[in-house]
Amino acid sequence: MERTWLDGRIALVQGDLTRLQVDAIVNAANASLLGGGGVDGAIHRAAGPELREACRALGGAHTGEAKITPGFRLPARHVIHAVGPVWQGGGAGEDAALASCYRASMRLAAEHGLRSIAFPAISTGAYGFPIKRATPIAVDEVRRALEAGGPVRRAVFCCFSPEDAAAYERVLAVLPA
Repeated sequence: MERTWLDGRIALVQGDLTRLQVDAIVNAANASLLGGGGVDGAIHRAAGPELREACRALGGAHTGEAKITPGFRLPARHVIHAVGPVWQGGGAGEDAALASCYRASMRLAAEHGLRSIAFPAISTGAYGFPIKRATPIAVDEVRRALEAGGPVRRAVFCCFSPEDAAAYERVLAVLPA
């Protein structure tokens, strides 16, 4: 399933992020960037051991930051590793840190001249950020970056579960088709 908004510039798909044919996929990374569970582990497994070595050379990242590597064995040419916040109840700057992940990812994609990017639902898995709170933040930051112009022409929100896809669908429904 794929639905699009903003004349095809934003898409929603339910499926496996590691199989998407885009210039970059975004990894919901931990601060070490060396792999973990969930989407992070899936990306590392699909990309092969070269990804871990490339990430080791980056020296980690802070919450809200993003760093880029080649995609190695992935269909995507690049992986942008964004470190999302761990949910602490909503009063510890989690919203701002999550917004920073999306802005930093879009900025890195633009700096590298990439035209397409795909995002998972950053921080909504093991990090516990509520999907209904995270989704408007993600959509707003990506929409703003796309509308500002630049090389990135298409952003895909890739959800693994039907429940997450439905949360994105509700938020995206207010955008023009």
